[in-house]
Amino acid sequence: MTFVKFCGCMNPSDVEASVEAGADAVGLVFAPSPRRVDERMASEIARNFPAGVQPIAVFANPDYEQIAFVRSIFDDPYVQLSGRESPGFVSWVGPRAIKTLHVEVKGEPEDRIVKRGKRFGSALLLLDTRARKMLGGTGKPFAWWSVKALARERPIIVAGGLTPENVASCVREVRPFGVDVRSGIETNGRKDPIRMREFVRAVRDADAG
Repeated sequence: MTFVKFCGCMNPSDVEASVEAGADAVGLVFAPSPRRVDERMASEIARNFPAGVQPIAVFANPDYEQIAFVRSIFDDPYVQLSGRESPGFVSWVGPRAIKTLHVEVKGEPEDRIVKRGKRFGSALLLLDTRARKMLGGTGKPFAWWSVKALARERPIIVAGGLTPENVASCVREVRPFGVDVRSGIETNGRKDPIRMREFVRAVRDADAG
């Protein structure tokens, strides 16, 4: 089954709604963002974090201390790196590293994407839409054909403008390891339990098709 990550969870209620909807992972943003969580809130979320769901800490160009803090409050979290982190830094993070690669909205040659991915060894790759001055959360999908070759070579997560209305098409076209959504499951900037359930249902329908 396709791995489903709900990103931008900001409090225990968001996490609870994600679990109830059927998400496999929740992303907590520690990078500069309107949905950034501070250490106090992160610690509160961690205290009652549900079993069976993966915590993913989202950073952009973090230092070692920031990652150490997350690892001190969560049990073996994924660490998502969405900035300009070097292959060496990604390797230091270890087997729970997720490295974001940004793709042009109109798409890029498949072989170029494959080559870019090889720089980061065996890290799990997350493909998101490129936008000026933004490292994610654009709300716009990129041309999915760009990453089909990469998805055949290694596990990838597709992000960028996914919604309950289009995620099934993405899953069927790319067959990625996972999908990642943030604004597509929100209404007026807040997590919407109805759209969260619709998103997971659409993914599972595509899995079955």
